[in-house]
Amino acid sequence: MLLALVSPACGTGDRALPPAYREVAVPVTRLASPLSRARGRDLFQEHCALCHGQRGDGNGERREGLASPPRNFTDPGWRQSTSPRRVYFAIREGLAGTPMPEWKSLSEADAWDLTAYVLALSDR
Repeated sequence: MLLALVSPACGTGDRALPPAYREVAVPVTRLASPLSRARGRDLFQEHCALCHGQRGDGNGERREGLASPPRNFTDPGWRQSTSPRRVYFAIREGLAGTPMPEWKSLSEADAWDLTAYVLALSDR
C-alpha cells in the first residue's frame, strides 16, 4: 500500500498542496511501521475519533453537529485519491472550509504516526 507514493493519483494530489508541503520528505519506513501505526491509533482515539468515529468510518459522535461530514478513512476510494503528504498537510494545517482543525500541537513525528494509522484504515 505504501508503494502508492509513486502512483499518478499521489502526484496529482500533491500538486494542489502549498509549495512547502509538496517537498516534505515522506518517511516511508515510519508509515509502514507497526509501532508508528499503534502510536497513530492512540493519537486518533484521543484527537480524531469524536468526529471521524472509533473505526475511522466518519461516524463519530459529533458527526451530526458538523457543517460537512467527516472523512471516511476506511473507504478504499478515498485512499486511492490521496497521498501521505496530503494527509500530513490536513493534520498539520486543517482543511479550509471544513470543520477539520489544524493540529499543530502535535509534533511532526506524531503527525506522521497519525498519518500512518489513517492511511492503514482503508487496508482493513
